Amino acid sequence: MTEDFFKVWQHRDLLYRGLANTVILSAFASLCALLLGAVLAAGLLHRRRIVSGASRAFVDAFRCTPFLLFAYILYFGLPSAGVRLDNWSSGLVALAIYHTAYMGELLASSWRALPREPIEAGRAFGFAGLSLFRRIVLPPLVLNAAPVLGNQTIQVIKDSAFLTVIALPELTHAASAIQSNYYVPFAAFIVAMLIYWALCLVIEACVAVTGRMAEARR
Repeated sequence: MTEDFFKVWQHRDLLYRGLANTVILSAFASLCALLLGAVLAAGLLHRRRIVSGASRAFVDAFRCTPFLLFAYILYFGLPSAGVRLDNWSSGLVALAIYHTAYMGELLASSWRALPREPIEAGRAFGFAGLSLFRRIVLPPLVLNAAPVLGNQTIQVIKDSAFLTVIALPELTHAASAIQSNYYVPFAAFIVAMLIYWALCLVIEACVAVTGRMAEARR
């Protein structure tokens, strides 16, 4: 067993590259999902039923669709419609769009819980539309929703492991390559699991810092 872990250590460069790809992919996907989720949250809370209904349909569609199936559709299904994406683009788009539904729902719930006084004060000072949302609503919204957004970011990291099926060279793909070449599945996947755990601990630490910032604002 010790020899198996030594073999994994000898090929740690593959894990380093896989880790870097996972971090980059998850960070960009989470940021895109957060920004798009903010727009979606506004749609969910819109006064016009056609807008809120379309936003709700989008959320329900993705909440009821397995992520792996959506990634398959983008990578293997779109070429039949004349749209071809490489594995990196497919993975990023799949993660971003899929988690936009969840981010939007989380932000909408937090938006409903915001006190109305600051928003009304912002309107009184001349803020409206996008400027009102960006300057008055969004900062406390993100701070208040930080714990659940952190949990969703962790889910983005975990879902990125599914992208090994489209040969995207992320962490799980790197661990799978090591175990395939040297037949050390236990050691390779245990090491990958520990790395994922470490990534999640970093996210939890960032959420804790954001939580303290939110308390300081209050």
